[in-house]
Amino acid sequence: MITAEQLGVDAIFGYDHFHKPATAPTSDGLPELLPVQPDVNNFEGWTSLASWGEITSRAEIGLLVTGVGYRNPDLLADMARTVDHISDGRLILGIGSGWYEKDYVVYGYEYGTVKSRMDLFERSLKRISERLDKLIPAPTRSIPILIGGMGVRRTLPLVARYADIWHTFASPAEYRRKNALLGELAQVVGRDESAIERAVHWTGRADADAFASMGVTFFTTEIHPDADGFDFRELKDMIHWRDTYS
Repeated sequence: MITAEQLGVDAIFGYDHFHKPATAPTSDGLPELLPVQPDVNNFEGWTSLASWGEITSRAEIGLLVTGVGYRNPDLLADMARTVDHISDGRLILGIGSGWYEKDYVVYGYEYGTVKSRMDLFERSLKRISERLDKLIPAPTRSIPILIGGMGVRRTLPLVARYADIWHTFASPAEYRRKNALLGELAQVVGRDESAIERAVHWTGRADADAFASMGVTFFTTEIHPDADGFDFRELKDMIHWRDTYS
C-alpha cells in the first residue's frame, strides 16, 4: 500500500473477509467462486485498517466492503470513528450485507438468507448513521459511506438514502440504466443525486472514457501478489488515464 500511495492513488481498500475467497472473473467482470475454497494467509480487515492509517499519509483508506453481519452496527460505527481519527480523516466506510458463507459458518455467525442479510443491512445503516452522530469525540469529518451493488429492489434504494459513494461492477450500458434509476430514487427520498459519487470497477480505458462521460469519478481495481510480488501495471495505466483524461 505504501507503493500504491507513492504511485499516486486516491484511495486504498482492503477486504473484510476472515478467509480469502478463491474467485475467477466471469465474462461480465463479476467474481465467481471456485469449487474449492482453500485456507490461505489472511488478516482481519479492521485491525489492519487501523495500521494503514498510521503508515499512509495522503490516500483515503477503507474496506470494500465491511459485512454488517460480523459486528454490532453501533460498535462498527465506533470502530469507523476511531480509524477516522487515526488516519486524520481519511476513512471511507464501505458497507455491505455480506455474501461469503464460509466467513459466517467458520466464525460462528448466522448466514441466514439473502432477505435476512438485506434486512440486517438496512437496519444497520440506520443505526450506524445514528451512532456516528452521538459519538464523543465526533468523527473528524462526515465519514463517507460507500455502498456497492445494483439490486433494484433493495440495494439501490439504500444507496439513494444513505450512500455518499456508489460502487458497482457493470458494463457501461448496464451502468447507464441503473444510474438513471438511482437518480430517480434519490429524488424520491429528497436527495440531490450529485451528492452521491459514482464508482466502478476498472475494465479498461475505452470503458473508462464511457463511464467518465456518465459522471463516474472513482475507479477501483484489484492487485494480488504472485510469486514475483505485486503487479502494478494496471494501476499505473489507471493513474495515467486519470491524469491525462479530458
